Amino acid sequence: MLNRELAALFRELAELTKLEDQNPQSFRARAYEAAGRALDVLEADVAPMSEAELTKVDGVGKSSAAKIREFVDHGRIDKLERLRASYPPEFLEVVRIPGIGAKTAAKLREGLGVETVDDLKRALDDQAVRDLPGLGAKTEEKIARSLERLGATGKERRVPIAEAMAQAVRIADELRESQFVSDVEICGSLRRLRETIADIDILVATSKPQEVNELVTGLPIVRSVLAAGETKTTFITQRGMQVDVRVVDPPSFGAAVLYFTGSKAHNIALRQLALQREWTLNEYALGTDEEQVAGENEEGIYRALGLQWIPPAMREDTGEIAAARDDQFEYLTVNQLRGDLHVHTDLSGDGDDPLEEMVAAAAARGYEYLAITDHAENLAINGASREEMLEQRDRVRRLQARYDTMRLLHGVELNIGPDGSLDYDAEFLAGYDWCVASVHSHFDLPASAQTARLVAALEHPSVNVIGHPSGRMLGKRPPIDFDVDAVLVAAEATATALEINCNLARLDASAELIRRARERPVLFVVSTDSHRVGELGYTRWGVAQAQRGWARPEQVANTWPVDRFLDWAGVDA
Repeated sequence: MLNRELAALFRELAELTKLEDQNPQSFRARAYEAAGRALDVLEADVAPMSEAELTKVDGVGKSSAAKIREFVDHGRIDKLERLRASYPPEFLEVVRIPGIGAKTAAKLREGLGVETVDDLKRALDDQAVRDLPGLGAKTEEKIARSLERLGATGKERRVPIAEAMAQAVRIADELRESQFVSDVEICGSLRRLRETIADIDILVATSKPQEVNELVTGLPIVRSVLAAGETKTTFITQRGMQVDVRVVDPPSFGAAVLYFTGSKAHNIALRQLALQREWTLNEYALGTDEEQVAGENEEGIYRALGLQWIPPAMREDTGEIAAARDDQFEYLTVNQLRGDLHVHTDLSGDGDDPLEEMVAAAAARGYEYLAITDHAENLAINGASREEMLEQRDRVRRLQARYDTMRLLHGVELNIGPDGSLDYDAEFLAGYDWCVASVHSHFDLPASAQTARLVAALEHPSVNVIGHPSGRMLGKRPPIDFDVDAVLVAAEATATALEINCNLARLDASAELIRRARERPVLFVVSTDSHRVGELGYTRWGVAQAQRGWARPEQVANTWPVDRFLDWAGVDA
């Protein structure tokens, strides 16, 4: 628990240091990020380790080691406390708005006293932003559009799912370690994989509610406790999110999880089914006043109602209940994936782990095929040269001899230029086994130009898949504007896949795009876009996104057996 707690603190320290340095590539921040990743996977307990011993951990430097000891010895990191005071959660909401960032936020703060999103809204209404040095009317208009697209001007503040999930998982993991807790589940819209989250709901099964409530109020992530009752504790995290932790008796855990997961419309439809059987369904149980028919787990409730279990991401009352009555009800599951087709190594400037470790970790997951896809040369800072790519290709070929049951593909993540061009000439591209083509720049082009560049990439004979098709970063960068139907037509005509990117910061393709492709012979691949070993487990998020979009398993090319997949990819078996 201590290692994970420290890992979370170092990630927070990195984010706040970028603000202090006004530099997203801050060397100090990157060092803290490296330390956080190291602590996340470190098996040895850091508590008894000296600073000298800590510096021997790969990724932990002298400064980070000193801060680890400071926290172990004193329960706090002074620099982090100072940065939290300088950049409270309300100000971080301003920084995360697309078009702002650290430098612009500092100008808004110093010049206009902007500390919150509401302050920013007033400054925009007064047209005061354009008068700040280095900004102007166009920047003001861009920020206003971002606010509107993010829905950040209402009373209810919402945060991107990646940030909310990280905090929720941390809380749930810490609660699971308690002897008083028999089960824990993250509920609400977060479990349903909504893209933005207003607050976090966590449910705990326990026969010792008082002890669990005391544990909750003492969690390190708690900034302030708003309410502490017998069945629910509400608090605000250090990052400013509200969390409701509810405790229930174990026999009611499944009913409570179902109820607090929602959606409201889904729950109403289930209650109607229960009434047809002369039962009631609530957060305590399914049954009558005299008898509990089900309630300990969700599966039993669905089964009693004559339904297959419905994945949380599909519970929006959009036809899932009718579908779940059918024995042919199909949705993608994690164990159907046979390979990962978007994986980076430390050859990419933003990758951490070496080729050999990424391959070994993928093999441990039982994959039948794996594509190594480091960034191509045109991506500033993070791209690899042609010479480096060719050297890596030789390493991949040599590694193949160690893995009899997993086919290794040497691939690349290409950059789609504003005119649809790619990084390399046709001859060099033909040497790759697998090509992902992605938009990494020129996000503000008009819809016609964005559509044309995507269609051009889809039609290129070497491109196998369009990576994260809209280029969005949830809560940070809106999607590019393009004609979805035209892109789907081109994808269908060329048999080129569209990626469902598993990273919670992306979840791209969107669920809406996936739904529009459901009845067409459009192919998808679910890929992690991993930049380090720990991200290979992100498949669960991409699969949930595929479920949310109602993708048919047969549409997802990396569910196919290796021979069929290689034939479609144009690679010799």
